[in-house]
Amino acid sequence: MRDAPRAWMDEELQMLRDSARRFFQRECVPHEMRWRAQHHADREIWAKAGAAGLLCASIPQAYGGSGGSALHEAVICEEQMYSMSQAFSNNVHSGIVAHYILAYGSEPQKQRWLPRMATGELVAAIAMTEPGAGTDLQRIRTQARREGGTYRVSGAKTFITNGLHANLVVVAVKTGEAAGAKGISLLVVETEGLAGFRRGPLLDKLGQKTLDTTELFFEDAPVPADNLLGGEEGSGFAQLMQQLPRERLLLAVGAVATMQRAIDETLVYVRDRQVFGQPLMAMQNTRFKLAECQTLATVARSFVDDCIARLARGELDVPTAAMAKWWASDTCCRVIDECLQLFGGYGYMNEYPIARLYADARVFRIYGGANEVMKEIIARGMEKQ
Repeated sequence: MRDAPRAWMDEELQMLRDSARRFFQRECVPHEMRWRAQHHADREIWAKAGAAGLLCASIPQAYGGSGGSALHEAVICEEQMYSMSQAFSNNVHSGIVAHYILAYGSEPQKQRWLPRMATGELVAAIAMTEPGAGTDLQRIRTQARREGGTYRVSGAKTFITNGLHANLVVVAVKTGEAAGAKGISLLVVETEGLAGFRRGPLLDKLGQKTLDTTELFFEDAPVPADNLLGGEEGSGFAQLMQQLPRERLLLAVGAVATMQRAIDETLVYVRDRQVFGQPLMAMQNTRFKLAECQTLATVARSFVDDCIARLARGELDVPTAAMAKWWASDTCCRVIDECLQLFGGYGYMNEYPIARLYADARVFRIYGGANEVMKEIIARGMEKQ
């Protein structure tokens, strides 16, 4: 079912899929356990991914990207998540940050940052969440105070994906005197040698142990005023709202690939595992459970495929992206739980991929906006109908 026909898949995308699959199997999978122990991947993986053409695949060639579309992003995301190679977040780097710069950056900003992101010279992160604000962006407290041609940034951000290696960070800050959403701006911070900037220690997470996640601290850090995205203070909240559907759909893509990996791992196990003198797969309960899981995965994939095609056409709306994110992530966790149960006690052992999948997938229902927030977004969309 992993390589089932897709309405939008063509020969070029199939070639990309095969190339990405080989890359993750060769460059990431063999290092999984070592990276898990150190809680981050080696920095060199970014340069290798750039050389393989896996970074900024949907960014125009004029800015160093591959000139692809959302379809290319989806293919790479699927292969990365299915291979359980979560040691670097290409979704954040290429699918999110690069598109903020492409959509709102000035021409000099695009020329300065995007080509270096495509090669992996720059590693990108986005810093929205704060210790006291969670998903409520209007309550952020990080301040950017304008002094002539410089912003002085002070505040703290938490749960920052790619936080250890990131040297280019899009930071949500408060600017000016306006309250709430009207006072939020996006400032691109280049961290190399930046006075007043420091990283907290790597966070010890329940899952996704290979992915570096940190806190970031700014203490009167000077950032050029030219690094403001969009060139106008107070436009950050609107920019975030416009780009979040892309982020949420990529999370849904990853959830679908993850649940299929869980099913495939379980199929191998139940065919080999002998219980009461017969393969576990011969038992009706096992067959029914796996039939249910595969049906859920297939339905999820069909819906998410439709959303991918909509995004590629520029037609994906906010409520539909929220539906894809919450339903795919909830379903993923449900499917993995059912699969793990079929492993019995072995499912609780980290040496088995199913245990790592279980821990890694739990955050799907939280990041990118908690699923409860997704349901509120959907409901508000229904009120407008």
